[in-house]
Amino acid sequence: MPQAYLIAVKTALASSFMIVSFDVLEEWVQPDRGYIRIQASLQNGDFIEASEYFTRQADSHASVRYRYQWMNGEKTVLRKRWDNVPHHPNVMNFPHHIHLADGEIVSGQSLSILVLLEILESE
Repeated sequence: MPQAYLIAVKTALASSFMIVSFDVLEEWVQPDRGYIRIQASLQNGDFIEASEYFTRQADSHASVRYRYQWMNGEKTVLRKRWDNVPHHPNVMNFPHHIHLADGEIVSGQSLSILVLLEILESE
């Protein structure tokens, strides 16, 4: 199952109209868990760096630790960053939160790279 999830992520990246190109910087998979870290260039010139450690849960997967960072093409301006590092205990849905461009931290939800692609395609 973790191997199938990595294949699904790479297939979604390759077929997304938002992604111009992407590189897999690191990936590994074991029978019950896996990890992937990618960088991608977006159609509008922006940049995404995403990392996700996940485990197998019944017939699906669960993101255990994630960080998805959306920046301008020069990588100097943060657009948004989604993560679940437990450093903002006051947000609803702790530890899931979003760092906004203006510096505000708001509540988030559990994400995966596949859900991130859906978010990017709807923005």
